[in-house]
Amino acid sequence: MRFLKQATLSVLVAIILGFTSFAQNTEEYIKDMLMERDQQIKELLGAEGQEYTDEQRAELKEIINGIIDFEEMAKIALDETYDEISEESRAEFVDLFTTIIRDHSLNTLEIYRAKITYNSIQLEDGTAMVETLAELDDIRTPVDYKMALDGDEWVITDMSVDELWTAESYKNQFQRIIERRGFDTLMESLRKRAARE
Repeated sequence: MRFLKQATLSVLVAIILGFTSFAQNTEEYIKDMLMERDQQIKELLGAEGQEYTDEQRAELKEIINGIIDFEEMAKIALDETYDEISEESRAEFVDLFTTIIRDHSLNTLEIYRAKITYNSIQLEDGTAMVETLAELDDIRTPVDYKMALDGDEWVITDMSVDELWTAESYKNQFQRIIERRGFDTLMESLRKRAARE
């Protein structure tokens, strides 16, 4: 009897976990997750033009950047060089890159007040392409996301504003510096930039 109960419980758990996994692999799940993030940001922003405390800015930074896979973005940005450098250099690069992107995300907080329309969410083999339109002060701007399923959570691996992809754009900049002046010069530049942010 105990074995039967345990077997039944195991089947129920498997069904629930399977349903959860299936639910997370739907366009609606991704849309709801991004909409919830957007709503949290808007609630924290409060009234237009208000000043923010350091605590509020830190909370905004965490919500805005909380679902971004910075390590994957850093790999894209550094391209083949990522596999050619030491683990220590990789760790420092990812840390500097993360600091720069996270701090840059708070430069113009008003953009997060934009009304977001979800035009398309395409799923394929654990990845997703999300196409949205942000409208602020009668100006419409395409804002798109490349996402990947990391375990049981969806994360952003790159994002574009008006068709300019963040990680890809940094890759072009970084590769020019590396080709002309070397990786060490790039790192020194990033250290200075991260210290300013």
